[in-house]
Amino acid sequence: MSLTPLFLHYEHRIVGLVYLLSVALRVLVLMQFVVRRNLQTEGTTLQGIYPGQPGRQTARPTTEMILRAFCGVTLSRITLNGKTYDHLTPLNAVQQRILALLEMPLGIYDGIVT
Repeated sequence: MSLTPLFLHYEHRIVGLVYLLSVALRVLVLMQFVVRRNLQTEGTTLQGIYPGQPGRQTARPTTEMILRAFCGVTLSRITLNGKTYDHLTPLNAVQQRILALLEMPLGIYDGIVT
C-alpha cells in the first residue's frame, strides 16, 4: 500500500489509518477468496458481473467486480407525519447468487429494513 501523500500530523492517527486500511484490505481479500473457493467447489462460474457483457462468465471474479454488482442498491427512508417508512431495492438474481457464494443468508439483506 502506498501511503505517501498523508496529511495527518499525529502519529497515532497515522497508525490508526494504517490499521483501518489493513482491516479493509483483509475483508476485500477474504471476499474474493470465499467466492472463488465456493465457485471451485461447485464447479460453476459466475455470470452477469461484467459491465456491458451480461453473458460473460468467470470462475475467478475480483472483489471489485463483486462489489460493482451491487451498484444501484439503495435504501430510502422517508418520515411522514412522525412515521418512518423504509424501502430497500430488491436484489436481482446475480446479487442473490453472490450473497450465497459469500455464505451469507438472504435474511441479512432483508433484515436491514424491518
